[in-house]
Formats: sequence, C-alpha cells, structure tokens
Amino acid sequence: MNYNEMLERVSAATQDLAALHLYVTDLERENKQLQLAPVVAGPGTRPVLVTTAHRGVFFGYAADTTGETISLEAARLVVYWSPAMQGFMGLAATGPDADCRIGKAADITLRNITAVVEVTDKAARKFEAAPWKA
Repeated sequence: MNYNEMLERVSAATQDLAALHLYVTDLERENKQLQLAPVVAGPGTRPVLVTTAHRGVFFGYAADTTGETISLEAARLVVYWSPAMQGFMGLAATGPDADCRIGKAADITLRNITAVVEVTDKAARKFEAAPWKA
C-alpha cells in the first residue's frame, strides 16, 4: 500500500468517526430530553394518537375514546412527520424524531374520528419534548 492509499483510508476512517460522534451526541441529547420531559396526563387519561376524516393527526391524552367525539388534553397537532416514522402509526410506536413538526399543546374536542392508536410511554415522552422545527 502506498502513501496516498493510506492517507485515503485514514481520511475515510476520520470521517466515519466524526459521523459516529454526531450520532452518539444526538442519542445523548434525545435521552436527556426524554428524561426531562414530563408526562402531562390527567387522572384517568392515556396517551393516544387520533386521526380524523379531515386528515388531521393529533397526539394527546384521552379518558374516553368511544363515541362520535373525543376530547384530548394537552393535544398536539402533528403538522409533518418524517419518512423515518414509516407512517402515522410509527409516531405512536416510537414518537416523533427531530425532523417532525409538532404543534404546541392545547385542549381540543375532535370530531369525525377515523382511528385511535395507543401511544407507548417512550413515544409520549418524545411528543412532550418535541420542539417546533422550522
């Protein structure tokens, strides 16, 4: 192996290490956010993701998900979810990532419900920690 080949390998390894460092830093930041994010569920509520006939996707806390309407506490509109979510049910399973756009929380009553999906605790914490990304 000549000098130029060795230099190319060292350069590639350095780039790989830099990418790995960024990945680990992102994981550490995400873990810290998850630890700090409070779950704002009221008594008797559970985290759910609700879709509507008007193509709305909402995260929030519901006590009752039967009937024509559903009231959500601390509801957050999912304005955009990244392809990494693999569809809206991925949001319920893993929570939003840094590329998703999640609105601010407000209490809301939804009508024309098309789906109610149970949200994992980890996903709920990610929704609580989700900052708006422009």
